[in-house]
Amino acid sequence: MPTSSKLARIQQGITLALLAGALAWLAWQWSRSPWLAGAGFAFIAFGYSAGLAFEFISLRRQNRGEPVPQATWSELVRAWLAETLQAPRVFGWRQPFRWREIPDRIAPQPGAPRRGVVFIHGFVCNRGFWTPWLREARAMGHPFVAVNLEPVFGSIDDYVPVIEQAVASVTQATGMPPVLVCHSMGGLAARAWLRAGANAQRVRHVVTIGAPHRGTWIARFSRLRNGRQMALGSEWLRTLEADCAQRSLPAFTCWYSNCDNVVFPASTATLPGADNRLVTGAAHVELAFRKEVMEATLALVGRL
Repeated sequence: MPTSSKLARIQQGITLALLAGALAWLAWQWSRSPWLAGAGFAFIAFGYSAGLAFEFISLRRQNRGEPVPQATWSELVRAWLAETLQAPRVFGWRQPFRWREIPDRIAPQPGAPRRGVVFIHGFVCNRGFWTPWLREARAMGHPFVAVNLEPVFGSIDDYVPVIEQAVASVTQATGMPPVLVCHSMGGLAARAWLRAGANAQRVRHVVTIGAPHRGTWIARFSRLRNGRQMALGSEWLRTLEADCAQRSLPAFTCWYSNCDNVVFPASTATLPGADNRLVTGAAHVELAFRKEVMEATLALVGRL
């Protein structure tokens, strides 16, 4: 298991700074106006929700003409509220402070399933993202490794050695090729690893959840290297697609949503020939923790 996480330190600083600022405003203004104090506290603590609202409005426009059910405004509002609640759990607690809560589990237990899993997180995330999944995988007896993709803002190709080490560790321990379970950018990182020369037989199956396989509209605003690589029609994506088309690849299952506020238009999260599974009404982070996604994916691992 990784011994450090630069992303955790960054998010610790952001979380503590926001909390300190919100509490300072509350204490300063409370005697003057409790209403103003509460409003300022909410603005500082939950201001990110306005950015999420922009994403949901944008995805509705960009999904026009997509081969998925058009999300209603009530679905978008529900997804926006769900994502507003998920964000502090993931980015303000699990990733900055609890990312080592569930250690990697390599050795199979006697009588337990031997098929292992490699969990690959997405953009501005670390292994703490997968904590609920790791808890379930541990209860089911599956060996697993959850990676930290670093450098945090480097090229997606930089993550190939991290994935290589994780796959090798699980394979050596179990004697079987693992299943890769990937969220968001993690799906592209897995494909970059396959492109780098990994034999398709080294992986039993690849599951992606909200992965921008063909890019995403929102990446046009990024100035970070891995962010730019995920832009619609980027040179990096075109090269990846061309290289992967010439290779034998493992089977893919791609979960996607008509309310994904990070990866849209919706069809960009699908792959030709994959088992593409639509979940309606789920936001980007929420999609990874939908009961049907977790249960179906772990059941798949158990069957393989």
